[in-house]
Amino acid sequence: MHPRLVLASASPRRRELLAQAAIVPDKIVPAHVDEQPQAKELPRDHAIRLAIAKAMAVSRLEPDALVLGADTVVACGRRILPRAQNEDDVGRCLTLLSGRRHMVFTAIAVFVDEKIRKRVVATRVGFKRLTAKEIDGYAESGEGVGKAGGYAVQGRAGAFVSFLNGSYTNVVGLPLMETLALLKTCGYVIE
Repeated sequence: MHPRLVLASASPRRRELLAQAAIVPDKIVPAHVDEQPQAKELPRDHAIRLAIAKAMAVSRLEPDALVLGADTVVACGRRILPRAQNEDDVGRCLTLLSGRRHMVFTAIAVFVDEKIRKRVVATRVGFKRLTAKEIDGYAESGEGVGKAGGYAVQGRAGAFVSFLNGSYTNVVGLPLMETLALLKTCGYVIE
């Protein structure tokens, strides 16, 4: 038997990725934390802080469980791109990412036995130069709304990717290999 697993996330993509690895959380409890970057906070540090905050917030509600929190940040240099709230945000993000390489950081944090264990995975992604028509069409599709950096690599935006170095599942929202390894070190054995 393994400990109860609680996923501190409302992300359907994270649930789907875990399911690909035959992991079904015992419970899903979205964490409500302030996701605004702090002054001069670097993208990697921002992802770590939020993943830990999510895991710890939910562990207060589920003290006897192994709680998995995660946060994905899309960064262009030191700039943290927003989670797109609307089509205009998507358009601004894609305009910035067009013809450039950027980083996607996902921090994963597991709170178990009064301890936090964490890991950060970084993936470098390059986009082809996008036309105004491609940017507008993608923004109007609505697919990028609610996504970090304004795009979903597993959807139509996959056609924009000219380069990817690192974990693909990290860009989707949860680096599977690293998540499974972290869960295993915390006593959650995947069979």
